[in-house]
Amino acid sequence: MSTRFTEPAKTSPSGFSAEAKKHLGQNFLHDTTVIAKIVQALDPKPGDVIVEIGPGQGALTFPLLRRHGELTAIEFDRDLHAPLQAAAREHGTLHLVQGDVLGVDFSALAAELACTDGQIRLVGNLPYNLSSPILFHALDHAAAVRDMHFMLQKEVVERMAAGPGSKVYGRLSVMLQAYCTVTPLFIVPPGAFRPAPKVESAVVRLVPRPAAEVEVGDRRDFANVVRAAFGQRRKTLRNALHGVADSALMEAAGVRPDARAEQVEVAAFVRLANLLGGG
Repeated sequence: MSTRFTEPAKTSPSGFSAEAKKHLGQNFLHDTTVIAKIVQALDPKPGDVIVEIGPGQGALTFPLLRRHGELTAIEFDRDLHAPLQAAAREHGTLHLVQGDVLGVDFSALAAELACTDGQIRLVGNLPYNLSSPILFHALDHAAAVRDMHFMLQKEVVERMAAGPGSKVYGRLSVMLQAYCTVTPLFIVPPGAFRPAPKVESAVVRLVPRPAAEVEVGDRRDFANVVRAAFGQRRKTLRNALHGVADSALMEAAGVRPDARAEQVEVAAFVRLANLLGGG
């Protein structure tokens, strides 16, 4: 049995560790052109309450502070808190929340931050291994979220925005588009990060639909139908939804039983789930 020795993490003049932590999925953004485009896309206005998820070493945090003056950030890595706070002082007021973003109640946070319209604006370069859970967690608090601007793996953004008939249209597309509008903004090359990931990234804007426009009756029924439909993509819905919904119910919802899931639009899945739940 061999013992592996590692050198202590190097520290930059600003106090940040020079090394990203692979086990936390850290890839630090450093390209100033990309950062400026994200700030421009977010376009903060007076009175906006901005919450950044995963500020890392402040590449996006500090430009946002210079533009907006105040920012709340949620950071899991305790080692980043002290240098973030120290470096932020010359740019504006940074409020740091330590912990796992999946454990943060965005509705309570919006109330605590005394948002004028009761809503926060989310922004962040999300860990790619946690992107979907974070997206759905944010949508659980959609009434408290005005919009989201996230950096994600390009492939994920393509799936999020895909329409029926696309090879990448799937469960993620349907589940997100039922609750919000999804707009891909621009592609980001691997070299914009340190260390460089092996894939391209993209920035996407998500805007939750007003509650009155969300036609999903029961979220659990809807999720179950979509999961079952895409669980066996090669099968027709008659077979994929066997035991979930029969052909008569599908036809009543305007869904062809001989169609495959990737051919069915979001609204049709919503109608089917609502009929299944008796809505």
